[in-house]
Amino acid sequence: MPHNHPHSHNEKNIKTAFFLNIGFSIAELFGGYLTNSVAILSDALHDLGDSLSLLLSWRLEVLSEKKEDLRYSYGYRRFSMLSALISAIVLITGSIFVIIESVERLQNPQYTSAVGMLSFALVGIAVNGFAAFRTSRGKNLNSQVISWHMIEDMLGWVAVLVVSIVLLYTDLYILDPVLSLIVTGFILFNVMKNLRRTLSLFLQAVPETIDIETFELEIKNLDMVEGIHHTHAWSLDGENHVLTTHVILCPGAKQQQIRHIKDKVREMAEYFGVTHTTVEFEYMEEDCSMVRNGGNGHGKPEKQSTK
Repeated sequence: MPHNHPHSHNEKNIKTAFFLNIGFSIAELFGGYLTNSVAILSDALHDLGDSLSLLLSWRLEVLSEKKEDLRYSYGYRRFSMLSALISAIVLITGSIFVIIESVERLQNPQYTSAVGMLSFALVGIAVNGFAAFRTSRGKNLNSQVISWHMIEDMLGWVAVLVVSIVLLYTDLYILDPVLSLIVTGFILFNVMKNLRRTLSLFLQAVPETIDIETFELEIKNLDMVEGIHHTHAWSLDGENHVLTTHVILCPGAKQQQIRHIKDKVREMAEYFGVTHTTVEFEYMEEDCSMVRNGGNGHGKPEKQSTK
């Protein structure tokens, strides 16, 4: 199994996003109260939920960078995916709350300060834009989910900016809750997509970047390869993938030919973004079920393995 590649600056980027988000969320709470804007108040509550999930993501990201040990032989990277899952659930819960509040305000539109909304919109675009830029540099699923949150928040503030400009010249205060519903619906839609992807990988579905059919076809076409089966692939964190496979060798395969096959398997695995590869070689006359059941109970030679 190859050594882990140097980890990206996911943890530092998430840490920066957390401090930016929590500071701005507190300012939003006061700003929403002073401007009487449900859009700003709902975004403040949404950002507070973001901040809590960012804090959890930050701590789990730190944990995920620990090296493998006797308890977690693949390392702790899967804690990063756990963080992505929790963050998505927190955002969905917050979005439902915002929708309820916005519907109530639709039935009873109230005055909102257009100047205040405009000021907060400009700051919100700057803060969330910078946080989105920092987290977008991360490659694992946790960073990608958080980056989407920041991008969606920035787009929400762009919408607040547009509405605040309209309110400078009109009294259409109903635009405030309407805007809140549109932004929340957009956020909820994208979070649900991320949640489905996270759950899929959490349940060890084959990562989207890996085509098992193509992989097996390439290996089958190699000299001295009779067949290939039991190919399995899953992801540790949306960035680091694992693949295992059984390669059936033709009788008389020599050591040099086996080495070539092994190198080709690794090359193909790396092409699909796999960082951990395990290959097991066997021959036609061997019963593969004996390996799954633990050993060569009928005295046959042990199969060659390599990682």
